[in-house]
Amino acid sequence: MTHSVLVPSSLTREAEDKREATRKLGYVARAATVFRVDRLVVFPDRGGETGRFGDGFVDTVLRYAATPPYLRKEAWDRRGELEYAGVLPPLRVRSQTGSGSDGSGSLRQGIVTEVGPDGRVRVNCGLQHPISLPAPSGEYEEGERVTIRVSSREPVRAKLAAEPPPGFAVERATIEDVLARPDAGVRIAASRLGEELTVDRLAALAERTADDGLTVAFGAPERGLPEILDCEPRAETIGDEPRARFDLWLNTVPNQGSKTIRTEEALFATLAPLTLE
Repeated sequence: MTHSVLVPSSLTREAEDKREATRKLGYVARAATVFRVDRLVVFPDRGGETGRFGDGFVDTVLRYAATPPYLRKEAWDRRGELEYAGVLPPLRVRSQTGSGSDGSGSLRQGIVTEVGPDGRVRVNCGLQHPISLPAPSGEYEEGERVTIRVSSREPVRAKLAAEPPPGFAVERATIEDVLARPDAGVRIAASRLGEELTVDRLAALAERTADDGLTVAFGAPERGLPEILDCEPRAETIGDEPRARFDLWLNTVPNQGSKTIRTEEALFATLAPLTLE
């Protein structure tokens, strides 16, 4: 079961400066962390991009935010997109920080710093020193990100793990490609023009998402999904509509008191009910 969230590359189009844009993306990263999103996908919205912060600004900042603090120096060079990375709120992913991260069998993200000729790799995973681990020859490269399962810190006992690291992954992809994936689950478009979320509708929807997972797409400030996709929500829910993409267009704040809801606010308002089990 996979939870995926899609946000447009124009997500920061209304931000006054790079600092405000970075802070906004921090709230998006927080929402993805709080509600255990597996994938945060940035889809292209060329019509809404302003180009003020450079190409790839949104996904670069989100990738940085998703990187554990103990790996950021190793993983990232100085980049213009990260000028105000200091305003990003801490994510505090449960299995990365606090006592849980050091417990038996906990998962940590690491970076391969050296590949030896003896079937071993050295990995920086936030412990006091890089650790040497056995690895199949030729399977890992220097600079590659890996997952480490730590069973003890004193003495250090760890091994490379096949599962994804804690937290969420960030990628760039089109909406069509993401919705076509076998693990897309229930495909939902968040829009104020969609069907209103009610208690009765939520009960049936939560049962489906608990079994199948979900993919939720969001629009940009003053540029919702209907405008980005050039479609009508009602028409797109009809099964024989050629451009049908989503299983449901959903308004998760049907009685909103503000004229507009920011995308980062919509993430919290939408993911909170949809991730109930």
